[in-house]
Amino acid sequence: MSQIRKTVRVCMVLALTLFLGSCGGGGGASAPGPSSMVGNPGSTALMLTASPAALSLPAGASTTFNLGVSPVSYSPVVVTLAKPPVGMQVSTNAGATAGSGTQSVTLTTTTAVVVGTYSLTLDGSSGGQSASVQLTVQVQPALPASFVQIEQHTFNYFWNTTNASNGLAPDHYSTANGPSPYASIAATGFALSAYPIGVQNGWVTRAQAAQRVLTTLNFLYDAPQGSAASGTSGDEGFFYHFLDLSTGVRYGTTTGLSSVDNALLMAGVLFDASYFNDGSSTDNQIQTLANALFRRVNWQWMAQSDYPLVNLDWTPESGFSPYNWQGYNEAMILYIEALGSPTYALPASAWSGWTATYPNFWGTYYGREQLSFGPLFGSQYSEAWIDFRGIQDAFMRSKGIDYFINSRRATESQQAYAEANPGGWTGYGADLWGLTACDGPGNFSFTAGNGQTRTFKGYYARGAGIQDSFDDGTIAPTAALSSIVFAPGIVIPTIQAMQADYGSYILGQYGFHDAFNPSFQYSGVTPYSGAVVPGVGWVDSEYLGIDQGPILLMLENYRSGFVWNVMRQNPDIQLGLQRAGFTGGWLAGTPTVQ
Repeated sequence: MSQIRKTVRVCMVLALTLFLGSCGGGGGASAPGPSSMVGNPGSTALMLTASPAALSLPAGASTTFNLGVSPVSYSPVVVTLAKPPVGMQVSTNAGATAGSGTQSVTLTTTTAVVVGTYSLTLDGSSGGQSASVQLTVQVQPALPASFVQIEQHTFNYFWNTTNASNGLAPDHYSTANGPSPYASIAATGFALSAYPIGVQNGWVTRAQAAQRVLTTLNFLYDAPQGSAASGTSGDEGFFYHFLDLSTGVRYGTTTGLSSVDNALLMAGVLFDASYFNDGSSTDNQIQTLANALFRRVNWQWMAQSDYPLVNLDWTPESGFSPYNWQGYNEAMILYIEALGSPTYALPASAWSGWTATYPNFWGTYYGREQLSFGPLFGSQYSEAWIDFRGIQDAFMRSKGIDYFINSRRATESQQAYAEANPGGWTGYGADLWGLTACDGPGNFSFTAGNGQTRTFKGYYARGAGIQDSFDDGTIAPTAALSSIVFAPGIVIPTIQAMQADYGSYILGQYGFHDAFNPSFQYSGVTPYSGAVVPGVGWVDSEYLGIDQGPILLMLENYRSGFVWNVMRQNPDIQLGLQRAGFTGGWLAGTPTVQ
């Protein structure tokens, strides 16, 4: 399985943060950045700032933002919402420290609030002074209660299946055989991001999460590095794509130092560096280790074939892959990290090299103009951590959109593709779609009585796009569900339909099994995993860490924007975006909702 997944990723290349999305087709209105209005003139006038000043949340949910108070002697202030819409209210934290100059404010909505975007005024008063601050609030479609349960079950995947003694997350977990004997460093990156989500929702304590993170970072930092073919965990700050789940050293003789999987690992490392920041001894240790791990990743060393483009991987047996990462695909976060490195940064020309192939993938696909990449994970991986709403690089500025809008269009065009159903697959339609890299029934070909041959794959990068498409009728729930931030209006009904029609077969203790295929009704064959259920089709028995991760992070981003909010504070990510030429939006203090 490990070599299959590695080959799939190579073949795909060769063939080629409190803000959330709605399902509309156009861009969103700009919202003010941290802003203030003076209540009474004079040197001691109260001033308020809101950060962020644009919020997004589903109806029936709540979210928290920071209120800055100046002069600090006025804090905490009493706040009220002027002319609150029906079903919306604010409350301040009871424990605000006098004279701190900051306090948190919670905005709560009920399901009675009308979906839409609101311009609100928050009034504050203290010490005889008053002031107001403007907020833009986007209310999204309500999230069904079952989705929160799915999020918790998906969190449990990382909490329960990860090796607690070293923090490594298994590549996959089988209902029959348990965790895989090898860990995925990309899945470990998602696991590192999962633990603070558990804290925010009360599923684990902050102390439990901090200890798990500290265990993971300590193990990674101390794991042996070097160029030997065995007995090491990586080299030049990179880790092997697959590590032995118990020992943490290279698994097998084929896995390499995958640059993009390391980028996903480092996304989790940087996320924890920004989240654990309370100044305690434990948090200081986490920040020190996280920063040290990120700083020793030698991006320049991994850019050998055509500097400054980054090679796919390196192995002791074959050296550097002759192929590089060029856009558009999941490696966007790789270049942002490499550009933001304090130690081995690539030059800004790396981003222009990355985007040089974009024109080959720009066009109209099923009625939507977009930068196209067939499998939806290409959009979801980078955007699980980074909020691209309102920020644009040179290419997106030239097109008048941003990567978030682009991902919305990609999501919508996948639904439109399924409705058209050019392959004639069973069940495809407005409520059954979702193509991405995932498990499949196996490598089989069958010829029907009409002479039509059906070809199926095991683990493979399925997708529908301008340049890269493969579809064998296999649906991955993560493809749709991890796009909820982009297009909730079509994702929520799709997932509800999956639950209603297939839930008893595809839902388990850790949420959705990786994939299913209603068209695979062939008996007398042994699938790679799972089973063929008469009248239902092939149903997987595995959960994949790299598919579980986007589900968890994107559901939380939809509910609260939590992951995006934390990651926006990371200086290395900020610097990487700026060196790539991103401007506007939250980078300029003017966040947007769309």
